[in-house]
Amino acid sequence: MAPDPQSGAASARSGAAERRAQILHESGERRRATAEQRRLDDAEAGRAHWQRWGTYLSERAWGTVREDYSADGDAWNYFPYDAARSRAYRWNEDGLAGWCDSRQILCFGLGLWNGVDHHLKERPFGLTNEQGNHGEDVKEYWFYTDNTPTHSYASMVYKYPQVAFPYDDLVATNAQRSTAEPEYELFDALADDWLANRYFDIQVEYAKVDPEDLCVRITATNRAAEAAELHLLWQAWYRNTWSWEEDSEAPFIGLAKGGVSTEHPELGRRWLYAKADNDGTPIDVHWLFCENETNNQTLFGTQNAGPYCKDGINDAVVDGRHERANDGSGSKAAAVARATVAAGGEFTMWVRFSPAELDEPFTQVPETLETRRAEADEFYAAVAPAGLDADQSLVQRQALAGLLWCKQFYNYHVTRWLQGDPTGPPPPPERWRGRNSNWKHIVNEDVLLMPDAWEYPWYASWDMGFHCVTMALIDPRFAKHQLNHMLSSLYQHPHGQLPAYEWNFSDTNPPVLAWAAWQVYILDAEMSGTADVNFLAKIFRGLISSLTNWLTTEDPAGDDLFAGGFLGMDNIGIFNRDTPLPTGGHLVQSDGTAWVAHMALQMAEMALELSRHSHGYTDMIEKMLLNFAIVSNVLETGRDGVSLWNDDAGFYCDAIVHPDGSATQLGVISLQAVIPMLACAAIPVETGSGPGYARTTDTVSTRESLGAKALQLRDRVLAHHPEFHGSVALPAQEGAGGAMLFAVVRPERLRRILTHLLNPAEMLSDHGIRSLSAAYRDDPYTFWVGGDARTLPYWPAESGDRMFGGNSNWRGPVWLPINLMVVQSLLAYDSYFGDTFAVEYPTGSGVDVSLAEVANDISTRLVSLFTRGDDGRRPVFGTNDYFQTDPHWRGLVPFYEYFDGDDGHGCGASHQTGWTAAVALLLQFSGEREIDPNTSPAPAPPAAAN
Repeated sequence: MAPDPQSGAASARSGAAERRAQILHESGERRRATAEQRRLDDAEAGRAHWQRWGTYLSERAWGTVREDYSADGDAWNYFPYDAARSRAYRWNEDGLAGWCDSRQILCFGLGLWNGVDHHLKERPFGLTNEQGNHGEDVKEYWFYTDNTPTHSYASMVYKYPQVAFPYDDLVATNAQRSTAEPEYELFDALADDWLANRYFDIQVEYAKVDPEDLCVRITATNRAAEAAELHLLWQAWYRNTWSWEEDSEAPFIGLAKGGVSTEHPELGRRWLYAKADNDGTPIDVHWLFCENETNNQTLFGTQNAGPYCKDGINDAVVDGRHERANDGSGSKAAAVARATVAAGGEFTMWVRFSPAELDEPFTQVPETLETRRAEADEFYAAVAPAGLDADQSLVQRQALAGLLWCKQFYNYHVTRWLQGDPTGPPPPPERWRGRNSNWKHIVNEDVLLMPDAWEYPWYASWDMGFHCVTMALIDPRFAKHQLNHMLSSLYQHPHGQLPAYEWNFSDTNPPVLAWAAWQVYILDAEMSGTADVNFLAKIFRGLISSLTNWLTTEDPAGDDLFAGGFLGMDNIGIFNRDTPLPTGGHLVQSDGTAWVAHMALQMAEMALELSRHSHGYTDMIEKMLLNFAIVSNVLETGRDGVSLWNDDAGFYCDAIVHPDGSATQLGVISLQAVIPMLACAAIPVETGSGPGYARTTDTVSTRESLGAKALQLRDRVLAHHPEFHGSVALPAQEGAGGAMLFAVVRPERLRRILTHLLNPAEMLSDHGIRSLSAAYRDDPYTFWVGGDARTLPYWPAESGDRMFGGNSNWRGPVWLPINLMVVQSLLAYDSYFGDTFAVEYPTGSGVDVSLAEVANDISTRLVSLFTRGDDGRRPVFGTNDYFQTDPHWRGLVPFYEYFDGDDGHGCGASHQTGWTAAVALLLQFSGEREIDPNTSPAPAPPAAAN
């Protein structure tokens, strides 16, 4: 399979991989000198609990599965937005620019009133899945501008209109629009007001004096040309844990000297102080109180537990119903200030939350804020590689800030949820046979990485994998904890399946946690200089159960052709892959099958590494390589007349296996069928330090080469299974790039796949790889079921149908996470082939380049979604000239869920700084130079698979 090794090319590829490792190592070295890294070290060592408090409050808890106690599982309508200000949450709190402890005992958040809205702005507003023409969608503008891993400093900006918020208009107009029309956004509803800058920029900044002492500054800047009124509230409240238990009492917050105080068994005594000024002139701050308890009278027409309910402060401020709020104490409190803010003026509230009573609470606040912000500057300057320009650094920092702001406390005990609470009516009996009823072991009460703090305020197992890899760049300890959570007995099913997400834990997500754990391990080792073998061993044990579950439950015919359903790519198939086929029979999936091969190979790499530290893993390496070979062989040759390779199309595909055993291929050119290409690993053959971490402090550098051991175990597999001789899965020799390649895809097939993938008329866009071929724009792929034509069109932006709710679209847009893995796989192939494998890039250009050059250019295209081009515009903003040019908007970068396959504008969830934060990784390796030192390459991602 391989050409003769060429030592020069091999040395160059090895040097490129070493340079990527060096970038990480240098970043780790620089960070060790920073104050933030010392705080992280203290937290890890248990010397100081710097991560006890943070930006862990979700932007939405209404409309979630946890809060749904209906018989039919209609979570959106059981607990809608309009009930949220009056109804106590059972499981999680929400708020705007929020803060809480890691158990969400005590919460803080912003409250705003412009004098014209019919209720306080306490949480972002958005449409339910049913209301939006493309599913659920938040209709507000806010941006995460900064955050550190210990939350020693954090900031965000919220854009608050000075005119009445168009709640009814947003609902009504979107309801009138079809899926073929664009969404009606807040900018559309208030275009004249935005263009006249009739809004407040609300900046919220947090800074910790120490792990338990917090300073807050809220700055409301009037961007309009005329004065405007604003009521500014800083609210503190206890999560309601008492209404659900017999004989349980609510904690309270009460007036104290200079502010308020509270005491809680777990938090101890605390004091909260607030002051305000309008352009430097002090103004009055007064305190209002109520109980974080449901207003039954308003919502249900039944008696309240007391006179002061959750919406009491809202009613007092907005409606002037002062009898609805207490002026002395309650489980919810608000510091309230009102000002008429001059054009361009600033209305500021200062807050101090302290474990000690203070006579002068605000003397340290300005200095603490400035010090912590400077330390955040220091930390992110150390993180970023040399060579990033100011705009690239801004994008990387805001991407990482958003990832940190999407750390949320998540609380869900499934058995208790099914049973109901002693103080309430029993839930409908249908629930015992409904959603998540077979996940009774789930007891989740942790700070977790969420995909989007509003649209997806819950974890998803495959999203989590991508989140953790990016998180490892700045806080590998937290990334490792996240992966350990997912594979613990409180999350992973006793039968091995990983929970998908709360809407249906039983859905099957792509099994990317093995890949994620391996990346996190390598990134951590490169940066810290120490390999966390205990972490890798613990994760490996949980992954064995997960892989076994896949092997035994997702193979419908027992022939190593796997299914899995939609597998995270919602509407990418011509059929809904989660429902029975209209043709009869069953579907075997190229991505499902390839994901199994990918997972087995990642676990083989993990076991190979663990074998350097313990002799007990040799059999596991052989077993994983055998699993990989078996599944790869099916992808390579097919089984019993069923093939997942479509030779006419030159692409992998799904296949329908009919009841009589015959099969029909679906020859779709899509990202789903690229997954086989991702199942590859290039392992250096020469003796060295292993998978990159040349500076580890253990004795790993003196041990045998991973490549040499892999060769020995490959030979053992072939000795017992000669049928795999010649298989691409088990390579015969070292490649010209200096590595040995384990892969699913043969070189000739790889070349044919890349012809489509790198073709601008098909998969290659100006901003990355599309999820579906653009060739289907005018000529959709069509499959006939009897006389019924099923079509698969190219939709570059939002979905044109409601499959899987319609809020995401895999029929054309660019998605960051799979693009990241494509770039990684190209680097792995390049490590094997070296200069002996060149491809025309782009297809039709007549220019042949190496796979590393292709990977670098795709990375550049992805980064260009967010950075300013030569014209000063960011593609993510699309055609909105106001966002592109206004000085108060153009530097606030949104990280959307996916991006238009034609022009790159952002689509879907607008705060998807979970996996879209992967752009920070791409930027991290922009300092790496191409193999030829005379060239100036584009950014490259971590070649952790190498």
